[in-house]
Amino acid sequence: MEARDTREGSAFAVLAAGCFGAVEEFARAIPGVVDAVSGYTGGSQDDPSYEQECSGRTGHAEAVLVTFDPKVISYDRLLEEFWRHHDPTTPNRQGPEVGSRYRSAVFVHGAEQERITRESLQTFQDRFSRPIVTEASTF
Repeated sequence: MEARDTREGSAFAVLAAGCFGAVEEFARAIPGVVDAVSGYTGGSQDDPSYEQECSGRTGHAEAVLVTFDPKVISYDRLLEEFWRHHDPTTPNRQGPEVGSRYRSAVFVHGAEQERITRESLQTFQDRFSRPIVTEASTF
């Protein structure tokens, strides 16, 4: 998954929260999101095939590259939607989907996104009875 700034003033977020189809669907419905593209990231193998990804040996997560207009929606607000649309307290699982590729993760672009992600996680932790297990990794 590669972030390309194809629209002037665009910003990016890479979110993993189970099946990327579901993440892509909720992301596209958010006002200010201009594109959402599914892919794999966070693992060790370059350009894995679907079959390789299904093996569970690539280390990748199913993720969505979200392109958004920061004049319409902030990165912090985008993360609020992320927390609302999945269970960030279940390691390597979302609903019936089980395996490390379905883990909850935010792949940050730079120090500012990392700071905002960690603050958002702390804020939302109070809303869950179990610890949030979402990974925050550099993209």
